[in-house]
Amino acid sequence: MARVTVEDCLMRVPNRFALVHIVAKRVRQTREGAQYLVHSPKNEDVVIALREIAAGKIRVEEEPEAPDES
Repeated sequence: MARVTVEDCLMRVPNRFALVHIVAKRVRQTREGAQYLVHSPKNEDVVIALREIAAGKIRVEEEPEAPDES
């Protein structure tokens, strides 16, 4: 079985900080009942979320920045 690495995910996500937030959000979704997007038996939710990102099953959309109100 191939290992998923952070470098595999960083090809699809802009930086490590964003990766942590995306994985955490996806783990919460799966624990609340969302279906897995990749088949990965015997793996924990965090590993499955990383595999989904590395496989391109999770799309990252950047939110527009709020205008500065100062």
